[in-house]
Amino acid sequence: MLFTALIFVVAVYAQSMKVEIPLSFGRIRGQGIRWPLKFLYTSNIPVILIAALFANIQLWARLLESWGRPILGTFVGNVPASGLVAWLFAPNLPAEIIGGSFTPILILKSIVYILAFVVGSVIFSIFWVQTSGMDASSQAKQIINSGLQVPGFRRDPRVIEKLLERYISPLTVMGAMVIGVLASTADLLGALTSGTGLLLTVMIIYRLYEDISRQHMEDMYPGIRKMMGQ
Repeated sequence: MLFTALIFVVAVYAQSMKVEIPLSFGRIRGQGIRWPLKFLYTSNIPVILIAALFANIQLWARLLESWGRPILGTFVGNVPASGLVAWLFAPNLPAEIIGGSFTPILILKSIVYILAFVVGSVIFSIFWVQTSGMDASSQAKQIINSGLQVPGFRRDPRVIEKLLERYISPLTVMGAMVIGVLASTADLLGALTSGTGLLLTVMIIYRLYEDISRQHMEDMYPGIRKMMGQ
């Protein structure tokens, strides 16, 4: 429960971090907004995909073992015992320590598990940005269509794209690394649920909070919808 609460708080803090780019309305002088780019730019999508990949590897390992060809590893009950699947399975470190079955090899397995999660999250994060319209070019077009521009520059999507590229690429990588570390650490520390499930809960709750805040702001200032082209 302690580790679950700790991961939850860290995930909420990371989710609230963002870079705000000042933009101005081309039609209304003196009026502007800040375009937010979240630190966890791709949210929890990378860890969902990497967790699904690990689950598929375990599935294929079981099938191959049942066919007499344990290429990906073997199982003892529901726990991977050897092969690739054993290195992609998160040991419950607190339970192993309390139960007296802790061995130094578990440290190495934990490091491999974290590295696999982080590298996989970064790869899937980059892939997701390029295929879901979250890249700098797509965001620049969205800003232009909303009637916004960078203060002091002409209204050109290439200018905004160049500015956004300075932030989106680093946020894509760093955010994926942090979300990968949080998810894998939650698995290793024996949280009440899987790291992916815990992060998914945090993201859903935080997104609901943001939607309620935005709806409240639009109700207080109806002109915002018109300025944003909604």
